[in-house]
Parts: sequence; structure tokens; C-alpha cells
Amino acid sequence: MHWLALQPPEGEQAAWSWRALQFTPRVAWMDEALVLEISGSQRLWGGHERLLRRFFKPKVAGALVPWSQGATSFIAVALLRLTLREKAVPADVPGQLPLATLTAALAHLDTLERTGCRTWGQLRALPRAGVARRFGAPLLEALDAAWGERPERHTWLTLPEVFDLRLELPALATGGPELMWAAQRLLGALQVWLRLRQQGVLALELEWTHDLRRLDGVDLPRHGQLPIRTAQPTQDMAHLRRLMGEHLSRTTLRAPVNHLRLRTLQTAPWAGASVSLLPDDQVKGERLHELVERLSVRLGEHNVTVPQARADHRPERMQRWAPARGPAGQLAPAATTLRGATAPAHALAALYPPWLLPTPLPLRVQHDLPHYQGPLQMLTRAQRLEAGWWDGEAPAALRDYYIARSPQAGLVWVYCERPLVGHSAPRWFLQGLYG
Repeated sequence: MHWLALQPPEGEQAAWSWRALQFTPRVAWMDEALVLEISGSQRLWGGHERLLRRFFKPKVAGALVPWSQGATSFIAVALLRLTLREKAVPADVPGQLPLATLTAALAHLDTLERTGCRTWGQLRALPRAGVARRFGAPLLEALDAAWGERPERHTWLTLPEVFDLRLELPALATGGPELMWAAQRLLGALQVWLRLRQQGVLALELEWTHDLRRLDGVDLPRHGQLPIRTAQPTQDMAHLRRLMGEHLSRTTLRAPVNHLRLRTLQTAPWAGASVSLLPDDQVKGERLHELVERLSVRLGEHNVTVPQARADHRPERMQRWAPARGPAGQLAPAATTLRGATAPAHALAALYPPWLLPTPLPLRVQHDLPHYQGPLQMLTRAQRLEAGWWDGEAPAALRDYYIARSPQAGLVWVYCERPLVGHSAPRWFLQGLYG
């Protein structure tokens, strides 16, 4: 067996333990050290050296932490303690390891040193029955496990069901960019958790703790929160980092911040990313929903809109513009448009021109004939439309639609608004253009 022992920095124990679980399922805490048994995983990672390079890769793991390796977890932890105390490693391991590096011997260290017993090997050479009577069986069990003669017993680490990680800031943060700098470490840990759980995140929350409870005579809330949602499950921290950065750049902190907390609100099973084997089919750049989410944060939810179909036969009311992101973060479905108008699904569909005017244009009528850059010549018979009588929002639409020819504009789409009983003469309007 082959064990690694390392001592993660303060406040990063959870992140390092989750990172270790990417390489082996046999990860445990042993006193102050994180220990990994990697003999069963070395071949999967291309050998011992490649596994170590991947595990301690600076761009992923951050600053290199103190670590050591040995045939048992006891040896690996003992060598780590020597490294931290800047003491030389003896030639005979484990026989010449100091007793101060064995946790089970710490309670009896003074007594053992007075008897001249200062190393693991010297303690192992003493009569076992006498050691058991004087110091107890756990000391002998630890020695046997350190030499690999007894199975080691550890409580293996598992991932939590929900990602929830806190981070103490090295210095008080007074602005959003400072929070973003610290939050990147939490996002790195989140990516590890998502990969190990085979999950994609849909919603998460960044929470910060104010260092002051009262400022200028005003009571402050203990915490501030920033919820972040995305339309599709993702493990892409670059997209989440951009979204968080856009939010934080517009966030004003009410007081200095000393702690950060990142937790998931909603996740979904991760199906992986589907890519083509052909290089030309691989789309580069960010996906559409990522662009919409980022612009919605930067410009405002109501400034990034999409057309949506409405159940109305009136051409000018067949669609409406709605925010591209819904209240829960999902993208609103966009209507299929044809140059500014929603494609209809009724009998008038065949008559629709490529371009509809935003507002119907009233036409001048002379001798009972409408004019638009000259008198219009009707080319089709009337297509009758009656709608809007049920909603009460506007007068009912009583229209007869025609395709007409204008001497100057070419083919146009017009309608005659039939008057209600007791009203004035019919009125003509231009609705669309074919040219």
C-alpha cells in the first residue's frame, strides 16, 4: 500500500479533502493530516508520478502544501511532522523515527524517554507483554499498524449531499471586487464537488457576514446574500464566475465583510457535454443562454427581451416582448418570428407579408378608394377577421384584409376597418409591405 499525508492550509480542509476524493475513495483525517491511500488508483492516473503531478498541480490546487508519503498512514504522517519541524528524515524508516511523531506514544513520551526509548524501533524491541501492561494495548496496536502488520482503521470521508462551504477572509473586504477575488476559491471547491457528485448547478447563493452590527447609529443585518441562477445545469465555473462578477460589481456592501459562504440551492443530474467528433462542428464561444444571462445581469432583466406568442389573431397583438430570463432564472421561450411579426397559425398565414408595421398606418381615402403613394388596386378578395371582442382591452377588430398594388410601393397589405352600427364610414389602414 502507498499512502500520502498532507496538511491543508487553515480554512481549506474541506476543499482539499474533496479534491483528494477525485483521485481515490480512500481518504481520511488522521490527527491534523489528511491521508490518502493511492495504491489502487495509481494505474488509472498513469502511474505514481503522474498522479502526484495532477494532484498537486499548482493551477488547480493553488499553493503547494506540505506533504509526505509512506508505506502506511502512520509513516506518512510521521514524515510529514518531521517536514513541518524541519528535521532530517532518518535513514531507517520506520525504525529510527522519533517517538514524538507517533500519536499513540505522546501520552507516555516522558516515561519512555527516561527508559532510553526514543525511536519506534526501540519501542518495538521492548517485551510486548510489559509494554501492554505498562502503557496499554493501543500503543502496540498502533506500532503493528505502522509496520503494516495490522489492518489500519480509518473513517473514510464522503461528500455531503449539499455543497455548503464557509471561508474566512484574510482581510476585511469593502467592495464587490474584493469579494469576487475570495469567492473564486469557493467556486473551485464547488466545481470539485459537482464533478464528484455528477451534478450540475442550477442555483446557488453567495452569503457574506458583516464585520459590524451597527453603523452610524443604524442596525445592520448580520448577513448579505446574492442568489445566482442559470437556465441549464452547469459545471462551468467560468460562466458562474462571470455572472457573479457582474452582480458583485454592482453590489454596494453596507459594512466590511469578514466571512464568505457559498451553498447550492438547486442542482440536477449532470448528463455531460455532447461534442462533435468533427472539428468544424464544434461551436466556439459561450452558449446562447450564457450570453443572455450575462447580458441580463449587466443591462438589467427588463432590457434583454424576447418575443413571445400570444393567442390573438390580430397581427399587431400576436406577440409580446418579455424579459429573456424568468423569475426562477430559466430562459423565457422565444416566439418564431418573421421580420418582426410572429408567424401565425390561421387562415391569414398565407397572406402575411415579410414585414409588418409596428402600428397600422391610416390611409387617405378618395372616391371610396384608399391611397398609399397613389391609388391602391385590390388584387385579392376580402379576408375577414373578427377578434378582440372578448377581452375588453380595446375595441373589437372588425377587418377585411386585402393584398393591393401601390403605384410606387408595390405590393402592400391593407385592411378596411368595418364600422360598428351607428358609426362613421369605414377606415383603411396599411398593415404590411411585401417589397
